[in-house]
Amino acid sequence: MKRRDFLKWQLTGLGLLGMNAPLLTSAQEAFAEPLPDVAVARGEPGPAARAAVNQLGGMGRFVKKGQKVVVKPNMSFARAPESATNTHPEVLREVLVMCKEAGAAKILVLDNVLQDSELCLSRSGIRDMCNAFQPGICHNVAHSSFFAESALPQGLEMRSNAFMKDVLEADVIIAVPVAKSHGSAGVSLSLKGQMGLIYDRHVMHSRYDLSASIVDLATRIKPALAVIDATRVLTTNGPGGPGKVILPGEVIASADPVAADATAVASYEWYGRKMQPRQVPHLRLAHERGLGRIDIDALVTKRVTV
Repeated sequence: MKRRDFLKWQLTGLGLLGMNAPLLTSAQEAFAEPLPDVAVARGEPGPAARAAVNQLGGMGRFVKKGQKVVVKPNMSFARAPESATNTHPEVLREVLVMCKEAGAAKILVLDNVLQDSELCLSRSGIRDMCNAFQPGICHNVAHSSFFAESALPQGLEMRSNAFMKDVLEADVIIAVPVAKSHGSAGVSLSLKGQMGLIYDRHVMHSRYDLSASIVDLATRIKPALAVIDATRVLTTNGPGGPGKVILPGEVIASADPVAADATAVASYEWYGRKMQPRQVPHLRLAHERGLGRIDIDALVTKRVTV
């Protein structure tokens, strides 16, 4: 007997099927399997993104009707999707579609890109995808007038910075980075990617310890969901490439961006060798400061193929 049929048989025996809906729902939830901490889906970029989020309970778990959502991908480099320097446009598109299905009132795709904005958006394929989905949804925010200074009360090194105003006003932030190496931070994933939402990221390289300030930033910008594009992974010479690209064909999702990043680190080779999450300083510090978990062996991870 299948588990679902067994549950129905039990509820019938208890007379619950004839009772009111709230009690039935409570009984079903009591027998429901817990959601995984991390979901990994393998397949084509769009379907894999949807499958990974669905394993976590669906986008409706993270986005409620009428909310303002900021989606933060990587779109900083004027390179094609094959380079693995930017988020795959189909992964990003599926996240946007799911947000709309969940009832988001406003969705913005934001990044403070590193190269010429028009070239970045066009060569990455993100501009065409965004315009096809909803014209005007995708923005490179670079001018200081779009930022507002804000404190980081829990910051240990970086105590303030200028944040995109839309980020400060958002109800939900979703991180959608591509998985890639980074010459200074080791890897660029969900936590490192949030540097694209502030005005002065150079200070994180020059004035502060980079790893410590990434964690300081994570105390202020807290994505409700991380969806890591690991359909292609830039394993060397990141973040801009060109470098060695591998093709896992996967998307990693979690309500804990630290756990999502840790899973990506442990899943692939970086710089020609395997790494453990604790070897990435900003992930280790984030774990130590209680911002997420890198002890992935103790987490529930569900893997699916679509």
